[in-house]
Amino acid sequence: MRTAIVAAARGWIGTPYRHQASLKGVGYDCLGLLRGVWREVLGAEPEAPGPYGPAGGAGEELLAAARRHLVPSAEIRPGDVLLLRWRDGEPARHCAIATGPGRMVHAHAGAAVCEVALAPWWSRHLAGVFSFPGAA
Repeated sequence: MRTAIVAAARGWIGTPYRHQASLKGVGYDCLGLLRGVWREVLGAEPEAPGPYGPAGGAGEELLAAARRHLVPSAEIRPGDVLLLRWRDGEPARHCAIATGPGRMVHAHAGAAVCEVALAPWWSRHLAGVFSFPGAA
């Protein structure tokens, strides 16, 4: 299943950023990527996200949703969901999917979906690592 998750995430590469969107090839944001990969690999989404601002909600809504629907992981493996904080002390407001050792697929405002290095900056801002249900 991890191979399918990575392949699905990479299938979004080049999709332009569109706040609150989740349509491959049309537009998405970081949460839209997770939602799209979930639909492609697991089927129907477990819940619809409520409206949220460009950098996420005011609290830990993203982390709380991850705890409801994903499985906590002690290490980063391909296919895992990475939750990130833009600054220390702030809620997790960004997410990505690990694709291999030191790599992830993600997007942010003004950029298309891309695969990038999980550079030290990202690692320092990691708020949680989760696996999709059923990922071995």
